[in-house]
Amino acid sequence: IKVAIAETGAVVTDKLFINTTGAHLRQHLVECQAQLEATAVDETGYAYNRSFNNMHQAGWDFVEGLRLPERAAQVGAEAGQLVAAEWVPTGPTTAVLGSDMMALLVHESCGHPTELDRVLGWEAAFAGTSFLMPEMLGQFRYGSPAVHLTADALTPGGLGTFGWDDEGTPAQRTPIVRDGIFVGYLTSRETAPAIGQTSNGAGRATSWGRIPIVRMTNLSLEPGHGSLAELIAGVEDGLYLETPSSWSLDDKRMNFHFSVELCREIKHGQFTGRLFKGASFQNRTPLFWGAVDAVAGPAEWTLWGFPGCAKGEPLQSCHVAHGAAPVRVPQMVVARSE
Repeated sequence: IKVAIAETGAVVTDKLFINTTGAHLRQHLVECQAQLEATAVDETGYAYNRSFNNMHQAGWDFVEGLRLPERAAQVGAEAGQLVAAEWVPTGPTTAVLGSDMMALLVHESCGHPTELDRVLGWEAAFAGTSFLMPEMLGQFRYGSPAVHLTADALTPGGLGTFGWDDEGTPAQRTPIVRDGIFVGYLTSRETAPAIGQTSNGAGRATSWGRIPIVRMTNLSLEPGHGSLAELIAGVEDGLYLETPSSWSLDDKRMNFHFSVELCREIKHGQFTGRLFKGASFQNRTPLFWGAVDAVAGPAEWTLWGFPGCAKGEPLQSCHVAHGAAPVRVPQMVVARSE
């Protein structure tokens, strides 16, 4: 290991919102974060990275509950193992994607395209607009019947949890995808009337000096059924992909490319202990989500905090969160990124 990093941090925010219709709202928000990162280098100078990072709206008890010394040992060991690991085998395979990988996929391929200001063309900074046109609402098949997505500003511990958004709209729970069908946008008081709706509480600003724009709250993939062991039990020959290392999407959020820090080999329904490096995959949003054939249950579901979601000009870097459990995708094409 050539570089080892361990960090913790906390953010305390006090908000006062007053408007001319009688609102007088105070909110006190406390967030804590922990991050671990290890970088190993081979004899050619190629670097291999392993990391762990999460943030919740919670006190120091959240950080203590992460068991950081234990996680640090695992992060360091796996970074070293990647130096000697083989490059990932390429081609179609049954892929199981870990909770942290799925959280980023939810953010990039589900969260941003469902922001109504992007759909309307009112906001196009930082990777553009959206492919989800209003006429698709209630009809478009976003994913398989196993896919259910919900924006929930009431999720305990979420970075997108609050009492009211920054337009004074009460926090609420909004279905986005049900049984694979696209059923809802993220909206604000400014955007919702354009499609004949009222705001569902996604108008957020990062300071008093910025106007509220449509932002994600806690947009999550709802858990399915069973444990991770049960999810991989039927996988004869596959890969478990975890922890994103890079990502890229087009300006409509339709086409994407992701790479991961490591893969674990699955044989005969079990992990073999063998690691691979250099895995990546690309797809189109509805094709990927449409191929999901199973989502693990509540015991495997984890809420991940994203403290740096960029949007808007001038820039607003917002705190959001996404919950997810591992998912299984048959015949997913895995490529090599060196």
